[in-house]
Amino acid sequence: MMTGAIALYEEALNEEVRYGPAQREDAAALVLRTGDGRALPLHVSRWCGPPDAADQELLRHCRAPVLDVGCGPGRLTVALTERGIPALGVDISRAAVARARRAGAPAFRRSVFDPLPGQGRWATVLLADGNIGIGGLPARLLYRCAQLLAPGGRVLVEVEPADIDERLTACLEHPDGRHGPVFPWARMGTAALRQAAAEASLQVTGQWRHGDRAFVCAASRTASLPEGDGPG
Repeated sequence: MMTGAIALYEEALNEEVRYGPAQREDAAALVLRTGDGRALPLHVSRWCGPPDAADQELLRHCRAPVLDVGCGPGRLTVALTERGIPALGVDISRAAVARARRAGAPAFRRSVFDPLPGQGRWATVLLADGNIGIGGLPARLLYRCAQLLAPGGRVLVEVEPADIDERLTACLEHPDGRHGPVFPWARMGTAALRQAAAEASLQVTGQWRHGDRAFVCAASRTASLPEGDGPG
């Protein structure tokens, strides 16, 4: 996301910190406004709360060490750390990273496409909360995640529960009408994720649902991936 979009997101996170549940309407009403006019909800309150039952099931699939990509306020990184599982959160939002650190989780501010510690040594890479959309090119993102994995590692991806496969442009929109700049995004269900994983030299090894949320596990096909051979 570009600076203006990040600022709106960080403001929503700060509202979650500042007010009680009855006064969080503005934070909850932050939406992703697509180029064709749709308003897709963003679950800021859930991201800022403790892990729910679906999150807990996702965490049970994690093998140490874990890289939480787009960690947000860090609820998953915190939960893993509290379980004694080595984990690191990565996010481009300064407010999100600061909140994760205050909660006791190791996290730092950086894009997944930038140099990251532990490349080739992570047993699990998490892409929860719709973060498969980062950058708007899921196969490229999955290939980057595959580069980060240790041999035999896995990427755990939260996907759309419906059969969706779309690349789009969007911006973050505040309830008062303010919005950030347009950025590329993507949304996909299980079938589309399978295709993107194959393009990234990953193999889907499992999938499950919990309530209205859906998840996929994809593992590296080979011990290592040659630099530059993945999708652009």
